[in-house]
Amino acid sequence: MNEMVAITPLPAPVQATMSDDSSEILRFAAECFDRGEVAIATLVDIRGGAARSLGSLVAVAVDGSYCGYVSGGCVEAAVAFDALLAIAEGRDRTMMFGQGSPFFDIALPCGGGITVAIHVLRDISAIRLVLERLERRQPVGLRYAPSHQSLVAVDPPVQSGWFEDEFLSVYLPRTRILISGRSLEARATARCANILGYDVIRIENGNPHYVARMIDAFTAVVLLHHDLEAEAPLLGLALSSPAFYIGALGSMKTHSRRVEMLTRSGFARTDIDRIKAPIGRFGPARDSTSLALSVLADIAAMRQGIRES
Repeated sequence: MNEMVAITPLPAPVQATMSDDSSEILRFAAECFDRGEVAIATLVDIRGGAARSLGSLVAVAVDGSYCGYVSGGCVEAAVAFDALLAIAEGRDRTMMFGQGSPFFDIALPCGGGITVAIHVLRDISAIRLVLERLERRQPVGLRYAPSHQSLVAVDPPVQSGWFEDEFLSVYLPRTRILISGRSLEARATARCANILGYDVIRIENGNPHYVARMIDAFTAVVLLHHDLEAEAPLLGLALSSPAFYIGALGSMKTHSRRVEMLTRSGFARTDIDRIKAPIGRFGPARDSTSLALSVLADIAAMRQGIRES
């Protein structure tokens, strides 16, 4: 007589936290790994339109909790369920959704298709190294080899994608916004930036030289003064830094005066041309909140260009 084999049912996937920040997702994976098994689902192919970029992640714990996005929220629960299957089987798997998928019950509203590679974590060292690099505000990459079912931290590639039979993901530090000024506009911009989760540094008065070391290639410098003399010390530091965005408050006439002052101080035209002035994505803004939204939209657009380059 054949014995009945008991099949343990899988837990229902439950979104633990809503975030598409790579650091938060990988930190969730590391914390869950300390308590049990974890799988990482990575967006490795896009067919047509998609809500997320290549390399986007979902981390799934053995208890069914998950964090992250590989779409606009359409397939995350299905991805989490497949990740639970992979954990139960003890081997990686690849799933297709939307266009090109064999499943007609899962469609993406954009009409495109995505492929998600699910890796069962057997070693957390690569994830911890990525988190350490990001904490030090250094770009870092992850190399996933399906044939070896391995995940390794590496120097970041130019962009996420397949290199022969391995998928390389690039992860960049969170955008830092350094805001200088005691104006109402500076307060509004800092408030909005904090709400959006940016790393915000305020400078209201005093000598700004102590923050020069905090300006890196993933920093936006925002000068919201009503006085060119007040902005001058930090502006000079910003122009000598690798900041990806430098914006300054003022009209075209004010900027012409700014250019004259910088030219007399010996700054090259190529450096001066880095300044976005009048500041913002749209304008003229006639209230502090509109200006804040305009500035942050401009920063987000330029930062997206860094991610896609």
